[in-house]
Amino acid sequence: MFNIRFAADYLRHRFKAKTRHGIHSPFVYQLVDKVIYDFEPKKVYADIEQVRKHLLADDRTITVTDLGAGSHVNNNKQKHISQIAKNALKPPKLAQLLYRLAAYTNPDSIIELGTCLGVTTLYLQQAAPEAQVHTLEGCPQTAAVAGQQFAGQKLDNIALTVGNFDDTLYNVINSLPKLDFVFVDGNHQKDATLRYFEWCLPHVHEDTLLIFDDIYWSEGMKEAWAQIKAHPQVTATVDLFWIGLVYFKKGQAKEDFLIKF
Repeated sequence: MFNIRFAADYLRHRFKAKTRHGIHSPFVYQLVDKVIYDFEPKKVYADIEQVRKHLLADDRTITVTDLGAGSHVNNNKQKHISQIAKNALKPPKLAQLLYRLAAYTNPDSIIELGTCLGVTTLYLQQAAPEAQVHTLEGCPQTAAVAGQQFAGQKLDNIALTVGNFDDTLYNVINSLPKLDFVFVDGNHQKDATLRYFEWCLPHVHEDTLLIFDDIYWSEGMKEAWAQIKAHPQVTATVDLFWIGLVYFKKGQAKEDFLIKF
């Protein structure tokens, strides 16, 4: 049922979504033209994809603690790291888009909710090497593998927090003077997603970017995305199907964009 519903949502999105043509907002046009559709290879991509390659070949078994909505692929508690790398890591095309979005935003700080094995974290850190990266993971053993990747890269500006997001995210948000870039890729339940969004709101500013992953994951996630778009503080959203971008720019006419990616 999930695959049929998801495929139908995808086809509807592809039918309705635009490319850069027909976009009348200068801000969103530039975002699409200069960032979303920038498919030129960059050296950092190859370097981080080597980390992915090693994880895909890692046959160690770990115990996975899933505190969110689970996986549509494999919910077994004992998993090979290679399985997790294959099924749970963001594919290169999407991870590299997150890199470009972070580089374009030029944040002082980054929050990533859902570290997994750390590949996306590395992309975000490399996009803004001067930023402090706060990455949160619910599963201790998955976080331990991610921590090994960070140690191997000798990175000291990544703070890895382990625990239930309901217990950890609020404190991380409130430890920062403002929120610049937040990537929510964890839990995937309507109530939790809306709760995390509400926690962010008092700290957003003109240049804040909130990114929500898997906005078509379930009917609940679709409802959460609809409520986020409708919030009065939100001025523009960009729906790329796989992720949703949320902006708070003053003077921007409130509009929701569906973009092919």
